[in-house]
Formats: sequence, structure tokens, C-alpha cells
Amino acid sequence: MLMKINDIRISALGGTICSIWASISLGDLLQTVLTAALGTLVSFLTSRMIGRWNNRGRK
Repeated sequence: MLMKINDIRISALGGTICSIWASISLGDLLQTVLTAALGTLVSFLTSRMIGRWNNRGRK
């Protein structure tokens, strides 16, 4: 019996996801989340400071 192309793609995708999932530890995931949160905070604060400096120059 021949497998359909979609079945082969799904099998390959499932195997890839399982191998990636096995190589990611909880510590790596936590570090990624914390780094993303810190980057978001720094970006937000930088935007606010630049906005205030621009408003100060207009007055």
C-alpha cells in the first residue's frame, strides 16, 4: 500500500517536532521567556523616553 504525500509530510513534520521537543529543556524555555519579557520592557521604556524627549523639545 502506498502512502499519500500528505501522510508522508505529516509523518516528517511529527518526527521533526518530536525531535525538537526532546532537545528543549524547561530551563531553556524559561530563559527564552524571561529574555523576551526583558526585551519587551526595555523596548517599551526606550519608546516612552524618546517620546518624552520629543515632547519636551516641542514646548
